[in-house]
Amino acid sequence: MGWLLVLPWLRRLGMYAAAAGAFVAALGALRRSGERSRRLDEQLEQEREVSDARQWMLDASRDRPRGRDDLARRMREGEF
Repeated sequence: MGWLLVLPWLRRLGMYAAAAGAFVAALGALRRSGERSRRLDEQLEQEREVSDARQWMLDASRDRPRGRDDLARRMREGEF
């Protein structure tokens, strides 16, 4: 088996094969990285939507009428 390393063209072929393998492995790593980035981006967008909905509910609860008198006043004035 050692005689395979003696042949220069076979050594060169081995180096090219190793380089091609490293290139394919790097492409696979980039693909996985892109998928992970896309998932994180989707998760961030979902968290923003949840945060906006939560803020909308907090604003609505802050602006609600505090009692029957306040409700009646706001309805008379057309603020409701």
